[in-house]
Amino acid sequence: MIVSNDPATGTELARYTPQPPQEVDAVLDAAAAAQADWRRRDLTERTPLLREMARVLREGRDHYAALITAEMGKPITEARAEIEKCAMTCDYYAEHAPAQLADRPVASNATESAVVYDPLGVVLAVMPWNYPFWQFFRFAAPALAAGNGTLLKHANNVPQCALAVEEVVRKAGAPEGLCRTLLIEVDQVAGLIADPRVAAVTLTGSTEVGAIVAAQAAAVLKKQVLELGGSDPFIVLADADVAAAAATAVKARYVNVGQSCVNAKRFIVEETVADAFVAAFTEAAAALRVGDPTDPDTAIGPMARGNLRDTLHDQVRRTLDAGAVLALGGEVPDGPGCYYPPTVLDHVTPGMAAFDEETFGPVAAITRVADADEAVALANRTEYGLGAALWTTDLDRARRLTRVLDAGAVFVNGMVASDPRLPFGGIKKSGYGRELGAEGIREFVNTKTVWIGPAA
Repeated sequence: MIVSNDPATGTELARYTPQPPQEVDAVLDAAAAAQADWRRRDLTERTPLLREMARVLREGRDHYAALITAEMGKPITEARAEIEKCAMTCDYYAEHAPAQLADRPVASNATESAVVYDPLGVVLAVMPWNYPFWQFFRFAAPALAAGNGTLLKHANNVPQCALAVEEVVRKAGAPEGLCRTLLIEVDQVAGLIADPRVAAVTLTGSTEVGAIVAAQAAAVLKKQVLELGGSDPFIVLADADVAAAAATAVKARYVNVGQSCVNAKRFIVEETVADAFVAAFTEAAAALRVGDPTDPDTAIGPMARGNLRDTLHDQVRRTLDAGAVLALGGEVPDGPGCYYPPTVLDHVTPGMAAFDEETFGPVAAITRVADADEAVALANRTEYGLGAALWTTDLDRARRLTRVLDAGAVFVNGMVASDPRLPFGGIKKSGYGRELGAEGIREFVNTKTVWIGPAA
């Protein structure tokens, strides 16, 4: 069974029987047929769907946000912001897709030659629970604009969100079958990837699952985009505005209860300002309100599942046992729900769990360094490479350092975040390929050369 539980109370919300093979087969047939027609429509006929998707999302914001909060515990204020970001991204591609996918003439020895962008077909999206709407729409808006169809295999703890995503696209007027959700077990994914009616796959999730999906797709030579784990560094140099850096760092670590691949996780601070940073950061983290995620004043709701909390707490204990200093939190609270308090670990060094491993929850690891060179070296000392933040008032030095930080994105004096105008993705074990921006819309297209000689 596929079961939805409220992580704030442990109450069961809904359960679903996985779709049988014959039903999955019918969905695949319908998706292939719908996409074959959709790809023939001009972009001017496809982009209005995105405008309608944005409208439906905004009109249903409170309902959809409540589903997110109920199924994975996101504080309601952040859940509402997630729905708005989805709508904004739909609007962005409705406006910019025609230019991003326009034929590009190229001078050659032909009478006429150009690069054109054709859709690949039906794309399977294997998505996680932490941003149940955003993870899908940031892929689907450009994919649909480009002429593809979409199939969603969502995390099995957010089935109501998964069905609501399909509802949004249907209410917006998408052709029947073009965008469908499949409520299936994990062991059915390999068959979908191998199916000839699926042209490509995109996955957001753990590095371990990404490797499995990549191997399955590679076995049948299908395109993949993988957005995987992260252990993002947040570097604070001695000349930074420490108060501003600490305030932003708290948001960068604890947004979504710390459950994001692109959360800042390792705070690497020059020794001369480390005490001031730790004091400001800890004070602000201690002020975060923990509680009922349906309360708009709550900043820290429950973690999505109990096993995730158990893993996080084990990382905290192992880090402390290795010599780190506990500055805040660090204890599992009594009572119902999968809650874990904002936690700050100081004097964390390489070799400790909170430095070497991805910590997926409200735990910050602070590492003290002698200078900028050591900060960059430790920032790069990870198997991940999703995002990085750098705080300094010397922008010339910042520009130099951005080129030697190993990450898919480097934000100077700001918090790493996805933006539909800019490409998003990682390197190393954080995956490959890009979402968002012009690069994102071109991931699931055939970049085709057209060469035309003189007429006979």
